[in-house]
Amino acid sequence: MVYRRPDGQWANERNDADRASSLHDTQQGAIKTARDNLSNQGGGELTVKGLDGLIRSKDTVAPGNDPNPPRDTEH
Repeated sequence: MVYRRPDGQWANERNDADRASSLHDTQQGAIKTARDNLSNQGGGELTVKGLDGLIRSKDTVAPGNDPNPPRDTEH
């Protein structure tokens, strides 16, 4: 999951983690690192939250199992 912390930095955090895996100055940097981490760990779901804390985007990173591949046209 990628989200913005109160101090203004963007955090890359696994869904089952207690703390962030990495911190970034930009959302794009956090997304790239999260995508690379998921890919190295065997895939999974990448969730990105916007400035308001609401989910902005979800994407399955290969080789994960996308439950709705035909309807997923975002990426």
